[in-house]
Amino acid sequence: MMNLEDYALDVGKSIEEIMKLCDQLDIPYQDATTTLTDEEIILLDNQIQDSEDYVEGDLSMDEDYEDEEEVIDKAEELAKHTKFDLENTQSFEKVKPKKSNKVENTNNTNKKDFLKERKKMYKNREKLQSNESVQDENVILYKEGMTVTELATSLEIAPVDLVKKLMGLGVMAGINQSVDYDTAEIIVSEFDKTLKKEETADISNFESFEIEDREEDLIERPPVVTIMGHVDHGKTTLLDAIRKSNVAGGEAGGITQAIGAYSVKCNDKLITFIDTPGHAAFTEMRARGASITDIVIIIVAADDGVMPQTKEAIDHAKAAGVPILVAINKIDKPEANVERIMTALVENGLTPEEWGGDTIVNKISAKAGIGINELLENILLVAEMEGYKANPNRYATGAVIESKKDSKVGSTATLLIQNGTLRLGDPIVIGNYFGKVRTLKNDKGQNIVEASPSTPVEVTGISEVPSAGDKFMAFESEKQAKQIAEERTLRSKEKDSNFSGMTLEDLFGQIQTGIKEVNIVLKADVNGSLEAVKNALEKIDVEGVRVKVVRGAVGGITESDIVLASASNAIVIGFNVRASGKTVDTAKEYGITIKTYDIIYKAVEEMEAAMKGMLEPEYEEKVTGTLEIRQIFKFSKVGLIAGCHVTSGVVKNNQKARILRDDVVVYNGSVKTLQHEKDQVKEVKKDMDCGITLENCQDYKENDIIEIYELVEIKR
Repeated sequence: MMNLEDYALDVGKSIEEIMKLCDQLDIPYQDATTTLTDEEIILLDNQIQDSEDYVEGDLSMDEDYEDEEEVIDKAEELAKHTKFDLENTQSFEKVKPKKSNKVENTNNTNKKDFLKERKKMYKNREKLQSNESVQDENVILYKEGMTVTELATSLEIAPVDLVKKLMGLGVMAGINQSVDYDTAEIIVSEFDKTLKKEETADISNFESFEIEDREEDLIERPPVVTIMGHVDHGKTTLLDAIRKSNVAGGEAGGITQAIGAYSVKCNDKLITFIDTPGHAAFTEMRARGASITDIVIIIVAADDGVMPQTKEAIDHAKAAGVPILVAINKIDKPEANVERIMTALVENGLTPEEWGGDTIVNKISAKAGIGINELLENILLVAEMEGYKANPNRYATGAVIESKKDSKVGSTATLLIQNGTLRLGDPIVIGNYFGKVRTLKNDKGQNIVEASPSTPVEVTGISEVPSAGDKFMAFESEKQAKQIAEERTLRSKEKDSNFSGMTLEDLFGQIQTGIKEVNIVLKADVNGSLEAVKNALEKIDVEGVRVKVVRGAVGGITESDIVLASASNAIVIGFNVRASGKTVDTAKEYGITIKTYDIIYKAVEEMEAAMKGMLEPEYEEKVTGTLEIRQIFKFSKVGLIAGCHVTSGVVKNNQKARILRDDVVVYNGSVKTLQHEKDQVKEVKKDMDCGITLENCQDYKENDIIEIYELVEIKR
C-alpha cells in the first residue's frame, strides 16, 4: 500500500491525473494522503497501462507518417477510444515519429516491462516467512498457558481428538482450557515429537539475534566481496575492469569517497562487490565494509609494495574472520617486483599457495585486463568451498551500505540484503526509522520489484536518513513495523537520558590538564563520508588539543548550522556540500568560518595545522654566541662592566643572556650595552674583545661564561 501522492510520484503522473482516474474507477479518496490498497493500485496500474499501451502501441510507428500533423491526427483519434482523461497530459504536439524517437521508445518499453512486473508481483504476492526462527517440524513449541486447541493445531489433529487423549490420561479439559507442560509433553511424545518451551526473542532488537533457517529452505547465494588496499593501488580500476565501466573518472582526486556496491556475473554466477576507499583516513569505512563481507581482496601494487594502509586492510580482514585473496596489481609495469610483494605478504601473515601457504595470490593488471577472469574464478572457488547460503522465502534483513538525502525523492538508502527477499511495498525498519519500500532500484539504477540475498539495492520511502552500518528488517504488516520502530526510538531516547553528562569536577580536571577543544559542526553529502571525516578528524594527534564534533549531519550547510556554531564557538566544515549565499552572509554576520573540501586527507591536513597553531607556542633555546669574562671594571656612573673575549658566534644588543658559573646559571636576563674599544657597538663577533653590561646585573666574576641565546619556536 501507498498513499495517492506517493503513487502519483511512482508512476510519473500528477496528483490531479490520479484523482481523475480514481473517480473513473470509483476508488474513494479524500486528499493526496489517502492510502491506496494493493487492489486499488492494481486497478490504477491497469488503467494507466491500458491507456498508454493503446496510444503508444497504436502509435508504435510500424508505419512511417509523412509529417507530425498526421501523427497528431492519429493520436487524437486513438484518444477518443480510451477511458483515460488526457486533458492534463502532455500535448500531442510532442508525439514524434519512430525514426526520431528511438531512445524514448526504449525507455517506454523498460517502463512498461517494470509496470507489468509490478502488477504481476502484486497479483501473485505470496506470504513470506516471518523473521522469527523456523523450528524443526518435529519440535513443538510450548507457550505459557497453551490451550487444547493451540496444542492440537501444532500437532495437526482435531481438538476433539486431543480432548479424548487427555481423558485417557485422566485429564478433563475443554478445547479452550490450558494444558500444563508435563501433560503436553506426554501427549507430544505419543506423536514422536519433542516439546520445548518457547524462548521468546525481542524482534525489535533484531541486531542481537540470528535467524535460524531449515536446511531445505536454504539456497546458494552470491558471495559478497570487499576490495581493500592502499590509495592508488588500483581498487577502483579493478572494479572498472570487472564492470566494463569507467568509475574512477568521476571521483575527486581519483580517490573513492564512499562505499558503493555492484553486482557482476561470472560463469553465469553473480558476485557482489563492495568498493571501500584505501586512504588511511578512511579506516572506519573499510572496517564497516569488512563487517558485511564474505571475502576480502587485498590489492597491492607490484611497483609500490605493502604500505601501511595495506597492513591495516589485512588486519581488518583478519578481524572479520573471512577468507582473504590477494591481487598483485600492475604486474605489466617495468618496475614491478612480484617476489618482493610475496615476501612482504609472508611477513604480514599471508603466505601464498605457491610458497606453501593457504592464501590465493592473483597476479593481475586491472588497466590491461590481465588475470581478471582468473581472479573472478578464484572468488567463485572460495565461495563454493565456504558454501554461502540464504533463505529467499522470508522477509529481508541486511545492512545499510550508504544513505543520503535527495531533494527530489527524500531519504534514500543503499542496502545489502543478507537474508530473505525485499519487495516493493514491504514495510521496513532501518535503525530507528520506519518506512515502506516506495521504489526499489538495482546497482544499474533500474527499477525492480524484488531483490534476493546478496543483492545491493537503493530504496526510498524511509522517514529519515539512516546511518551507514544500520541494520534493517522488513515485516509482514505496516502496523508491526511502525510499532517496532517506535519501540526502538523509545529505547534509544531512554539510553540517551541515562547518559551522565560532564560534571564541574570533570570540567575542572580537564582545565587543570590544559586540554583544549576544537569544536566543529560537520556536514557531508552522505553518511559514509560523514563518518569517515568525523573519525579522521577525531584521530588527529596533537598534544593538548582535541576535536569535538558538536554536530554531524547529512545535507547542505544551513543557517541553523551557523547559529549552532556561533553558540558553541565552532567552525563549520563541509565535505562535498556547500552553503547558500544567504547562509554565507549569515556566517559573515556571526563571524563563523566555513571550510569546504572534496578530499578527506586535505581536510585532515588543514585542520591539523590549525590545531597546532592553537597551542601555546613551544620554544627551544639556540645559543648564538659565548663570551668569557676576563676582567671586571668599575665605573661610578654605570657600575660594573665585564671585560670579555668572544669565544664563539655573534653577540648583539638586547639579546637574551645568562651567566654560567661552574655550569650553574647565576643570572638570566638580556644584553644592555656592548662596547668595543671606546665605541658603543650593536654587535661583536668571534675573537673580538668587548665590554658588556647585562640588564640589572652586578654579579660578575672572572672566568664566568656568558651565553647569548634566542628562543626558537618548535615546529609541530
